[in-house]
Amino acid sequence: MADSPTPTTGKLRDAEVRLHLLGGFRLTHDDTPVVVPRGLQRVIALIGLRPATTRTHLAGLLWPETTEERALSSLRTALWRLRQDPYCPLATNADTVRLDPAVQVDVDKLVDTAGRVRDGQTPTDAAQALAAGRHDLLPGWYDEWVLAERERLRQLRLHMLEQVAGHHLVAGRHGEALDAALEAMAAEPLRETPHRLVVRIHLAEGNAFEAVHAFYVYRDLLLRELRLEPSPAMSALLDDTLEPIRRASQATSTPRRYPALRSTHQSG
Repeated sequence: MADSPTPTTGKLRDAEVRLHLLGGFRLTHDDTPVVVPRGLQRVIALIGLRPATTRTHLAGLLWPETTEERALSSLRTALWRLRQDPYCPLATNADTVRLDPAVQVDVDKLVDTAGRVRDGQTPTDAAQALAAGRHDLLPGWYDEWVLAERERLRQLRLHMLEQVAGHHLVAGRHGEALDAALEAMAAEPLRETPHRLVVRIHLAEGNAFEAVHAFYVYRDLLLRELRLEPSPAMSALLDDTLEPIRRASQATSTPRRYPALRSTHQSG
């Protein structure tokens, strides 16, 4: 039997409902944690990440090793259990399930911030933008749909931070640019793009020593971990800075050539 649409309850309308998925599952009403069994956490989390997904799709992702009929039966049971709670965060209809519009999801804020940065907007709250997505999605969960979404969000955040750093660099806000680049570097130490940004920022500030130091720190890390060299594009950033040093080094390492001495003995 199909479910009738579930309206937003008064308790949800009057409360601040938050679903936290970054750093671990947590559901709160007015900052009060709601205890949710692990099996039902999976249902709520997936619905939060895949809004308006059909029941068949949800069931297949949540119970991939069972038949479609059994998976749909398990989903119906889970949804029934969730609806027994007066604070149920779901809105359902005949074929789809979504979070109630009153629920605020931390993942949505990350995606929204990344979208605005991609459109060329500078976040008004720099600290919040840098912190967004700092924690992994649902750490310790290994469902395939979690792993795929975790990697998508990780890449989304890295590109967002790099774009923020680039915007600030172009605008001459070197401190803000460096903060964003270092945040991206901390998230993925072997990724070249944030290291390249750090070198560019130091050069823009006129700090040649810092730029060279940042380059060689990354070069040593890359050689040690992957036995690779930085890309030609990164090396080219320091060509003008390093050229005088290279010339001086070559001059000191090349043996000096002296003219041959004339013989003091002349043939008769």
